[in-house]
Amino acid sequence: MNILKIGGLITLVSALTIISCHKMDEGNQAIAKAIVEKSFSTSIAIPMVMDATNASFAAKSSSATIGGQSLNTLSYGNGGILGPTLKINQGDIMNLVFANQLSEPTNIHWHGLEAPAAQDGYPTDLTEAGNSYTYNFRVTNRPGTYWYHPHPDMATASQAYRGLAGFFIVTSPEEQALNLPQGIYDIPLVIQDKRLTGGLVYNPDTDDQNIGFFGESVLVNGTSGAMMEVETRTYRFRLLNGSNARIYNFALSEGLKFKLIGSDGGLLDAPLEVSNILLAPGERADVLINFDNMPVSTELFLESASFSGSSTQGNQSFKIMKFKIIKDVADNFIVPTTLMPVVKISESSAVASRNFNIGHMMVHGNMNEVMHPIDGKTFDANRRDEVVQSGSVEIWEFDNTMGTEIHPMHLHGLQFQVLKRTGGRGTIQAWEKGWKDTVLAFPGEKVKIIILFPENKGKFVFHCHNLEHEDAGMMLNFEIK
Repeated sequence: MNILKIGGLITLVSALTIISCHKMDEGNQAIAKAIVEKSFSTSIAIPMVMDATNASFAAKSSSATIGGQSLNTLSYGNGGILGPTLKINQGDIMNLVFANQLSEPTNIHWHGLEAPAAQDGYPTDLTEAGNSYTYNFRVTNRPGTYWYHPHPDMATASQAYRGLAGFFIVTSPEEQALNLPQGIYDIPLVIQDKRLTGGLVYNPDTDDQNIGFFGESVLVNGTSGAMMEVETRTYRFRLLNGSNARIYNFALSEGLKFKLIGSDGGLLDAPLEVSNILLAPGERADVLINFDNMPVSTELFLESASFSGSSTQGNQSFKIMKFKIIKDVADNFIVPTTLMPVVKISESSAVASRNFNIGHMMVHGNMNEVMHPIDGKTFDANRRDEVVQSGSVEIWEFDNTMGTEIHPMHLHGLQFQVLKRTGGRGTIQAWEKGWKDTVLAFPGEKVKIIILFPENKGKFVFHCHNLEHEDAGMMLNFEIK
């Protein structure tokens, strides 16, 4: 069975070479590695905060002690793993001098931000080893939790997995007027799974390329077996799924409920009480957890509950980190009844609709090459797959009805709203009711989104945020004209 790839288009040379997902046959299907829980006795690391209006750091090789092991990592900034939390006021200009001290090309993608095309981290816009680049643009996004990570073609998964990622937080006077928890009570949490037994080496085999690269250890802010001491008050936690492929169904032990206040693109219009939030790689959620009325020494866990809809992951429930009540304090915080308006895009204003088949998932060519196409095409930087008009509204549908794998679909340079989900879960989830830049399509689902294309002209990409799928070609271009 031979396959030619010409200009990113998969050509069938003989027999049927595009099949659904990773399933080699009905009796031999790869599944995600099971999580091995830790003792939850290591104090969680909190990334340092850096003013994004006047910042500089380097991507470099480093080392970190994780789970009692000294591991080789990649890092932004002062070493270890991960990077600083960049923070900025809405409307201010970011100025970041970035140096590449790696031995390979890299760049930075500002995930969720409306960055100019030339500074968005397009897969072939690279800073070569030993060179530097200055990112400089006005941040217009709503207050919320965004993040940054590398985005070089066919190396995103490797570089992000080894440690290159960080938070980007946007705030505003309007948000501050809500008096939400702040300072030491406003905690970013990036959750990632790693193969610590392998020394943080990224060496995917064919199964990993098919379903994603999964680890047996969960890290929170780079901490294995993370524990956080808290007071009897309300905290704001900014949840980010920074894993390559694993989905987390965030919940609290004992089934305790909590407040959802934000999604990918910032605050919701009003808090929602939830008992779980299912986030795929790239997705974020801001939540309020109230530890009031809990006796000192109480231990509570942030968990990932089991979920259905996938044959490769979701069967296991596991603990992610531990909260321990250490101090009884008076807390006068009152959850606001309203947050920030989410202006709905009118469906009747759409001038076009586009449909994308993401259900054909795997191509095996010579030398066991694994490819993940969209509409039979894989990434080609020289092609413009879709051309859209700035200021126009369109409806895009991602069709995974014939697939057997999960796909979180991410669009660069903008935010959108989720219109409809049919098949599978069949509904829009609570965390999908605000602005989004990544949306999850389970096998058997179609998901419709509505987009108001900004006055942000240039070429961008959209892709699956399972990073192994992305690096295997599951990424196309769109140009805003």
